[in-house]
Amino acid sequence: MRAHLGDRLVIESPATGVTRRDGEIIGLHHRDGTPPYDVRWSDTQAVTLVFPGPDAHLLHPGHEPGTARDPSRRPGAAGARAGSGAHRSGACHTGDLGRRVAAERERQGLSRAETAHRAKMAPAYLAYLEEHQADPSLATLINLAGALNTTVQALRGGSTEAPPGQGAALPHSRLLDLGPEECRTLLSTHGVGRVAVWTPDGPAVAPVNYEVVDDLIAFRTAPDSVPAAAVGSDTAFEVDRVDEAMGRGWSVLAVGPARPVTEPEDVRRLTEHAHTAPWAGGEREMWVAIRPTSLTGRRIGPAEP
Repeated sequence: MRAHLGDRLVIESPATGVTRRDGEIIGLHHRDGTPPYDVRWSDTQAVTLVFPGPDAHLLHPGHEPGTARDPSRRPGAAGARAGSGAHRSGACHTGDLGRRVAAERERQGLSRAETAHRAKMAPAYLAYLEEHQADPSLATLINLAGALNTTVQALRGGSTEAPPGQGAALPHSRLLDLGPEECRTLLSTHGVGRVAVWTPDGPAVAPVNYEVVDDLIAFRTAPDSVPAAAVGSDTAFEVDRVDEAMGRGWSVLAVGPARPVTEPEDVRRLTEHAHTAPWAGGEREMWVAIRPTSLTGRRIGPAEP
């Protein structure tokens, strides 16, 4: 799969061909256009990092010479016009620094104009910092931190070793249940999930790199490992994301029987679809597949006004 900025990523049901979700690719992480992508979803306008699964395909509108679309006409692009006025390829989506600045400013009830005045910068430049991936100077960060009564370290994200979830909660939040289709869409982002199993020493939870192929959740492991204990029993598999800057997050829980994948053709197909090798390293050639019989999820977000 090779994409261009502005392409649409469409996720369909493999059984019915009905579109589950679609969004615009607004960020590339590899020059050759291979995954992952930053996608702005059309239903929520949220931007997420996506590793497309086998149920995804691309639509390539407007890539012929002279047909580039005006980014200001895209859904959700009003913020891009409020920035510096310049649209740079690959820099039209919000970075973590910008989200932290915007979240802290809004948490304190400050307008952009007031914050910019305190930080001795133009409001248009503050808008650019909040809405684009940017790398401001240390002096700019010091001014912003002073304007927001915080620290440069906090704006930069602090220590990567800090456990997730220590950021401030939204002032008015709510917990929403997710439907099966949205759960499947979130699962299809791949990455790292957690498998819960029973072992001779009691219950255990282990993180694994996983894939989703034909509604199966599959991961590679070693025969004598903790995740391998899932084989032959109903197993719980969980994946989640936490957005520290915005005080949001979601989780999906799949429960179903786990079995080893032994057919050579099935093993080959899973290996070809794998987005990465197991981070744990070593010989991990045993594929385990979970077919969910229950799929539930929850999302934390702002309450409706």
